[in-house]
Amino acid sequence: MDTLSLSPAELCEAVGRRAKERRLGMGLRQADVAERAGVTLRTIRRLEAGGGTLEVAARVAFALGAEREFLGLFPPQDARTLDDVLASDRRRLRARR
Repeated sequence: MDTLSLSPAELCEAVGRRAKERRLGMGLRQADVAERAGVTLRTIRRLEAGGGTLEVAARVAFALGAEREFLGLFPPQDARTLDDVLASDRRRLRARR
């Protein structure tokens, strides 16, 4: 699947499919994941269909033991030089104002 050509809705659907595949691979029912994640069965169904919220996705990631992968969603960029680090600090300071 070429992720560069996905729309936001298609990206959500892909995440839902991956959650479902992981759940099935672990031999869990949707109800099992809902209980572990502290959400309703309807919420799990919605997530697997490509809906839901980021918080629900995080809860399901924890329930499926995929919190590391979830945290990798937006990996931090490594600074290349001291100038890059200083520029990043200046941007953060401006953003706080």
